[in-house]
Amino acid sequence: MIFRPLLCFAIFPCLLLPAQSVDQLFPTPPNIKGLQVQMNDDALKLGIHHAGINVSLGALMDLEMKPGNLRWTCEGQEFSFNANYAAALDKQIKPLADAGIVVYAILLAYPSKQPAKDKVLVHPNARADGKYNIAAFNTVTPEGTRWYRAVTEFLAHRWQGKVWGWIVGNEVNSHWLWYNMGLASMEQVASEHEKAVRIAHESVTKAMKNARVYVSFDHHWRASMGGISPQEATPGRDFLDAFARIAKERGNFPWNVAHHPYPEDLGNPRVWADKTVTFDDNTNKVTFKNLEVLCQHLEKPDLLYQDKPRRIILSEQGFHTLLTPEGEKLQAAAYAYAWEKCLRLPLIDAFIYHRHVDHAHEGGLRLGLWRNAPNSVADPHSTKMIYDLFIKAGTPAWEEAAKFALPVAGLKSWAELGD
Repeated sequence: MIFRPLLCFAIFPCLLLPAQSVDQLFPTPPNIKGLQVQMNDDALKLGIHHAGINVSLGALMDLEMKPGNLRWTCEGQEFSFNANYAAALDKQIKPLADAGIVVYAILLAYPSKQPAKDKVLVHPNARADGKYNIAAFNTVTPEGTRWYRAVTEFLAHRWQGKVWGWIVGNEVNSHWLWYNMGLASMEQVASEHEKAVRIAHESVTKAMKNARVYVSFDHHWRASMGGISPQEATPGRDFLDAFARIAKERGNFPWNVAHHPYPEDLGNPRVWADKTVTFDDNTNKVTFKNLEVLCQHLEKPDLLYQDKPRRIILSEQGFHTLLTPEGEKLQAAAYAYAWEKCLRLPLIDAFIYHRHVDHAHEGGLRLGLWRNAPNSVADPHSTKMIYDLFIKAGTPAWEEAAKFALPVAGLKSWAELGD
């Protein structure tokens, strides 16, 4: 079956945007430097060209049609969206886009704990106890599908010319934690997710013909997340191939890949020392050390679209700061290593660093460019060594700034990472 777009229209004014052509080409920024942005002013100071912004679809949805909220009509039905949350997102996105930064919206279904809302937001097979981080989208029931289509079109038209990339869900191959639809086979999850990505593609390309949608994967490749069953997590490579096959069967379209090449051990920033990864397609994980494996896989004939490989963005990955005298140096060296690796892989369009500021609720990881303030969740306190290096990425000052990392990573020159 080929899923076809349905007409929707707005009855609210969008952001006051400069005139945009629906046929405008996807932007080509000067380099790959990106960040999941917490502080706009600081992000601009850092000289980024790509920005990731989380978007909670549940926080937008207003089933009660409250006065003063925004309206959108889809399939003859009027929908209402939270004006305050939309305005807060506008405040994040508009200054970045106005500065020429390519913005990627990360579409997420956080359970709201409101039964009526979750009934249309969350996949009906998501575990009943709600003990998961993010749910699969409800593209099963007619009402859920209409809401999902309406919200994606609402956002795409509101941010026409401002948001170019749309990441649908998060780390879907490890669905029990990050895209929950209960206990399900890889085939079931891939099939359901293909519907969500296809609808998002239909929605965003109505607003901007060359906008891109992305499927999100963690660093597991031929193996899956340990300690849980095949109905809770699957190998990323196999999920990718299943998704591609299903999309082709239903009518191929230009989806792309958002990969997260964290080190094999998230608590060890020494990605160059990853011991369990290999450089062939049967590697257990794809990290920065063997990132070329993903690129090579996407060049296989069955995965091409119009004879070209899918594009890749690295939409979430960071390096832990060990609480040792060399902790900050290792974190910065890992960033230098990863940057140089990416420069040698032409399919990679963006390297979006995570996080801007250390976060107290991230399992003890300290991934930020900034330390968080004592007794805070993520209030910025002071910058780390990686901050000064990050500023210089993509500038003439990079080569001198990054050369400290060569002996740390056991290299004599960056050329050892490949041509």
